[in-house]
Formats: sequence, structure tokens, C-alpha cells
Amino acid sequence: MVLFAQVFGSLFGLLAVVFGAFGAHALKKTFTDDQLKSFETGVKYQMYHALVLLMLGFNFNLDTGYQKAMIYCFVIGVFLFSFSIYGLTLTGSRGNKWKFLGPITPLGGLLLVGGWALLIYNLVGNFI
Repeated sequence: MVLFAQVFGSLFGLLAVVFGAFGAHALKKTFTDDQLKSFETGVKYQMYHALVLLMLGFNFNLDTGYQKAMIYCFVIGVFLFSFSIYGLTLTGSRGNKWKFLGPITPLGGLLLVGGWALLIYNLVGNFI
């Protein structure tokens, strides 16, 4: 599970840099201000959670059930949250918005919240 967290943290970090540059340069010309802000939100959340995954992968054994669940929440949450935003903004800018992605974004956000809750549980559990 440690390697899983480190690989996905690294992959999400790499893609956040690529997508951020793509958004700042190529998409700036075709996106509205609201679309660009939404896209940037996806990139920011992706990078934040890439760093969290790396931190967890380098500092925890990630061998308990709730620690594994925490990592899965972060990985799946980033994928659902950020990538649905990318899909919504890219298709919206071309006039054919994939509305089915709309409900996926909050589901991803809920998984991210769950990952943070499990991290708090992990940290507090060590002191009780």
C-alpha cells in the first residue's frame, strides 16, 4: 500500500503540473473565466492530494484497514473530483457539456473528506 500511495501521489503531482500548464496556456484562449477557475480548482485539489499521498506513503506503514481505506479514498476521490471537473470544463467549452459528470464531482469530494476523516482518526488514535 505504501508503494501504491507513492506512485499515485507522484502520478497525480506530475499530471497536476502538466494540466496546470495546459490550462494556463492552451485553455486560456478557449475557456471562460468561470471555466478556467473550475479547471484550476481541479488542478489545485489534485496537487494538494498528490502531496498528501506522498507524505502518507513516506511516513506511515499503511498496513491497517482504515489506513488502506484512507489511501483509496484519496486516490479515487482525486480521480472522481478533479477529472470530472476537467471533463465538465473541456466539454462545456466545446458546447457539448457532459452533464452526467456533474454528480460525480461531489462524490469525489465526499471521498476526499472521508480520506481526511480517516487521517484524523489515525492521528488521534495514536494518542488515545
